Amino acid sequence: MSAAEIGRGLRAGNFTSVEVTKHFLERIDHAGKQLNAFITVTPERAIADAARADARIARGEGGPLTGVPLAHKDIFCTEGVLTSCGSRMLSNFVAPYDATVVERLAAAGMVMLGKTNMDEFAMGSSNETSWYGPVRNPWDGTKVPGGSSGGSAAAVAARLAPVATGTDTGGSIRQPGALTGLTGFKPTYGRVSRYGMVAFASSLDQAGVLAQSAEDAALVLGAMAGHDARDSTSVAVPVPDYAAGLGRSMKGLRIGVIREFFGEGLEEGTGRAVRAALEGFSAMGATIVELSLPNLPLSVPTYYVVAPAECSSNLSRFDGVRFGHRCKDPRDLLDMYKRSRGEGFGAEVKRRIMTGTYVLSAGYYDAYYLKAQKVRSLINADFRRAFSEVDVLMGPTTPTPAFAIGAKVDDPITMYLNDIYTIGANLAGLPAVSVPCGLVEGLPVGLQIIGPHFAEERLLAAAHSWQLVTDWHRKLPPMFA
Repeated sequence: MSAAEIGRGLRAGNFTSVEVTKHFLERIDHAGKQLNAFITVTPERAIADAARADARIARGEGGPLTGVPLAHKDIFCTEGVLTSCGSRMLSNFVAPYDATVVERLAAAGMVMLGKTNMDEFAMGSSNETSWYGPVRNPWDGTKVPGGSSGGSAAAVAARLAPVATGTDTGGSIRQPGALTGLTGFKPTYGRVSRYGMVAFASSLDQAGVLAQSAEDAALVLGAMAGHDARDSTSVAVPVPDYAAGLGRSMKGLRIGVIREFFGEGLEEGTGRAVRAALEGFSAMGATIVELSLPNLPLSVPTYYVVAPAECSSNLSRFDGVRFGHRCKDPRDLLDMYKRSRGEGFGAEVKRRIMTGTYVLSAGYYDAYYLKAQKVRSLINADFRRAFSEVDVLMGPTTPTPAFAIGAKVDDPITMYLNDIYTIGANLAGLPAVSVPCGLVEGLPVGLQIIGPHFAEERLLAAAHSWQLVTDWHRKLPPMFA
């Protein structure tokens, strides 16, 4: 059952939240280890939260998500629970407060099952950089689930949780959503508060949701979105009732197909599935327009200057002094800094810190960082021009289906190219969603839909319309059916 279906069943009295929560905890206990999807499971807290939700429902209180379980990506601070970001650096950090996302979903009555595995500090496209080991794709245990929100994606795809939170800095919700057959939604930058979400790249990071369906994503996004005075990047724009807007017709919708997304590098089967989905939207009455975003191919090099620069600044706080990993028996303060950071960070995080420090250094700032920000403005201008002609943009989410664990881990450039279709939306701060649109050799393929700023309602309606006429989002990995 989807999160929405569970919510309706709870309100109808078909079962209790405690019964549902125990069901998912049993699935996590049975299958969680083989996928390595969770870092922390919180059964006692979950049962207590579920009992409170049942009491609310019995009093006629609560809403559509009251009593529905979920999992949080281990990048969100959760009071009294380990918040590790998939890193040795924070493997002993218990958060003293809740992130706004955690706080708001708890206020909606949702039940936290635990914290999911992730690429270390959200740096990765395959969930292989976690200090806790790689996450496995439920569709094929030899394949990656995508990253960095791979634990959340694997948990929902294997039905260890009906829904999970994620974060998207360069595609880290949409890419794992595509590789595991889920609806992965990244809202407009600033739509969801980043307070209590451990920062990777502050101008790019955005919280979102991994769910079975657009309906589930609409409900969860509606509960987590909205202005937060504690986050200076949070935008004070009214949050519509996303679920109520799902019935919008596709007739007259102008869909822009990005020419640059269908060139070299796109795997044939993936391209075929995406084109079939576009034909499906055309059959629903949408108009297909091919257009070009000439600066979009520069997204990857731009991102891998901007994101590491911001990461090198954000991660400077992890020095072994105040919290996090501290080396044993340091000789002096400098030795403590160097060894604590050397031991606490993994190879990919170190690579990005070094890259970011280099591009921000004297003599290189103008040549790299400033130039990247100028190109970022050109990419944003391309999107603005496109949205003056069309309502949404569509194309593939990833170039290929899921690849084998270990296949790209020694080749960072090839790994970075997995995000070639998703990064542009982050650089421009746009909302985007990936929805399942087919299988290639038994592995899911995702269709990406991108909209103008604060057009979440439009994207969710398009995703929902697609899911009304197809059943790709209801297909289960054979091992977990």
